[in-house]
Amino acid sequence: MAPSLPTSLPDLESASGRTPMLQLDTTADAASWAAEHRDAVRAAVLEHGAVLVRGLELQHAAEVGAVLQRLDLLPVTEKESFAPRQTYSEGVYSSSKWPPNQPMCMHHELSYTLEFPGLMLFACLGAPTEGGATGVADSTAVLDALPPELTERFEREGWLLTRSYHDEIGASLSESFGTDDRSAIESYCRSHAIQFAWQPDGGLRTRQRRSAVVRHPVSGRRCWFNQIAFLNEWTMAPEVREYLIDEYGADGLPFNTRYGNGDPLTEDTVQLLNKVYEAHTVRRPWQAGDLLLVDNVRTAHSREPFEGPREVVVAMADPLRLADCSPTVEVTTS
Repeated sequence: MAPSLPTSLPDLESASGRTPMLQLDTTADAASWAAEHRDAVRAAVLEHGAVLVRGLELQHAAEVGAVLQRLDLLPVTEKESFAPRQTYSEGVYSSSKWPPNQPMCMHHELSYTLEFPGLMLFACLGAPTEGGATGVADSTAVLDALPPELTERFEREGWLLTRSYHDEIGASLSESFGTDDRSAIESYCRSHAIQFAWQPDGGLRTRQRRSAVVRHPVSGRRCWFNQIAFLNEWTMAPEVREYLIDEYGADGLPFNTRYGNGDPLTEDTVQLLNKVYEAHTVRRPWQAGDLLLVDNVRTAHSREPFEGPREVVVAMADPLRLADCSPTVEVTTS
C-alpha cells in the first residue's frame, strides 16, 4: 500500500500585513517536497488564499515546471496575453515584460478570458535589490469593503475590456492568439465571446464583457474577480497615458476598462478600487528560492516597482471555466 500523503502543513507564520509563510528546513529537492505534500499544500492555499514557501531553494525554471507536475496540476497555456512573456515549458513563463519603475496593480490572472488558471505559482530565482514584492489581497474582503452601489452595478452589468493591438506596444497578435492568421483569430474571437474589428492599418480592436463578481468553485465564496483597475487608463502613470492618447487616440489605447454597458470609469472610481486593494494587501519581500502559491479566484496579486535584477518565474495551473464560477453576466459565443 502506498504511503498516505500529509493532509496538513506545520503552522504557517502569519503577521499583520504579511503573506502567510511556511519556513522549511529540508534537504529534499523542491519537486520531491511538492509530491510528498501535494494535498496539504493545496488545502493550505484553499484555506489562506496564498502561501509563501521559503526554503525550497529554487534556482531554475525547470524546477518550477517539476513542482507544477508533482503537485499533479494541469498546466494552463496563456491566451489573450497583454504583455510579452518567455515560455519555458507548458504553463511555465517568465514574468510579463513591464517597466520596473511602474507597478502592476492588483488583478486576477486572465480574468477576462472564459478559461483561466485556478492556481498561480510564482518562483523567485533572483531577488531585486529593492522593492518588487508580489502583494496579494483577499478578493472576498475587497468585495465587502467596496461601496455596495458600485459592486451591485458591476454585478448587473459586468465589466468591459477594450483592446487595441499595436506592433509597437504590448503583446502582438501572434503573442496573444498564438497566430497572426486573420481567419484563425476571428474564429477564436467568435468562440470566446469577443467582438472584433480590423483597422485600416492592419491592427485589431476588440471588446469583451465579463462578470466582475464570481463564486469560488470550491468554497462558494463571492469574489471580486476582474482586472477593472489594473487595465484601466487611470491606473497608468499620467505621462504614459498622455503619450498613448497622443499617439493612438483615446479609442486606440492598448487596453482600457469600462462599466459593462460601455460607460467610462471616472478617475475617482479607479482610485477608490486601488485604495481598497491597498488596504487589504499583504506582502513579504522576495528571497531567492521562494515559492508563492496563489488561489487565482480567491486572491488578487500585484507586482511592486523594483530596482536591480529581478527574476520571477510564473506557472499557471488548474484550469477553471468562467461558466463554473456562477457568473452574473451571460456570455454568448458563436
